[in-house]
Amino acid sequence: MDLASPILVAGAGAWGTALAVHLARNNQQVHLWGHRPSMMRTLCQERSNSYYLPDISFPPSLHIFDDLSLALHRVRDVLVVIPSQAFHIFLTQLQASHSQPLRIAWGTKGLDPLSARPLHELVAQVFGEATAMAIVSGPSFAKEVGQGLPTAICISGNDVPFVRDLTERLHSSNFRVYPNDDFLGVQLCGVMKNVLAIAMGIAVGLDLGANSRAALLTRGIAEMRRLLLAFGGSESTLLGLAGMGDLVLTCSDHQSRNRRFGFAIGQGVSIDEAQASVGGEVEGLPNTRQLLSLADSLGVELPITQQVFEILYEGIMPKDGLQALLSRQRADGEQY
Repeated sequence: MDLASPILVAGAGAWGTALAVHLARNNQQVHLWGHRPSMMRTLCQERSNSYYLPDISFPPSLHIFDDLSLALHRVRDVLVVIPSQAFHIFLTQLQASHSQPLRIAWGTKGLDPLSARPLHELVAQVFGEATAMAIVSGPSFAKEVGQGLPTAICISGNDVPFVRDLTERLHSSNFRVYPNDDFLGVQLCGVMKNVLAIAMGIAVGLDLGANSRAALLTRGIAEMRRLLLAFGGSESTLLGLAGMGDLVLTCSDHQSRNRRFGFAIGQGVSIDEAQASVGGEVEGLPNTRQLLSLADSLGVELPITQQVFEILYEGIMPKDGLQALLSRQRADGEQY
């Protein structure tokens, strides 16, 4: 594969912009596309993204596009960084805009909003089972990547050459990239940590104390493990960057939109107001419903996810929901 060919980053939010900037700094030719033409024109004029990643200048090899067909010129590798709710729609748009085979990666952590299927199944549905696919995941806040601070992530996919090439594009002295062969597990961990971060934010907003946060995190890990193994993932993934790494980061730092959203809910703010206060997509909100659907199909209980769902969608008071969770009857043989 000729790594001198451009890579398209689709999605000009904070994470998409941060990845595009990093790739360009790493001597890659990068095409950054976003669906809002007026915003993309502003990015082109200012050579920065004051909307989502302020104070980070664009390197010369980062090129801005508001036309997807033009953005795809000479491109074979695409990195999709858009919310999961729009993922399928974008794939159909991408397929209609490009006639040559593409290799498709994504930094989106979510499931299909309609079917709760993992995103690789949507890619296979639109582009075919033989399409080279990969996910970029792990503990990484966009702002810190944009600032060039040390970061470690993992890449998993169904095609070894694509994973190798994408790793080569991204890997640098301060952005460490590690391969992971658990394609399903890496995808699922990225979804589950979103919901657990909301739960943690609620606990912080309610000021339930450090002990309760430790209990919630520990039981959250056990919940992730149950669903991960039932889904066909590997326990080693849970202990790695995509699992524990991402979970600890998202649950412990207020840069996390999911945690900030949960914190606002715990403070008694409405869902709409909480979303507005976060100022970006809260993937954990739809993920909650999707994970329960997936868990039900696999016969797995997710007590934390269930309580978050009841708080967000069924009007349960946050304090009552978390108190019910923390005082839940222990199942026979249950250990943590």
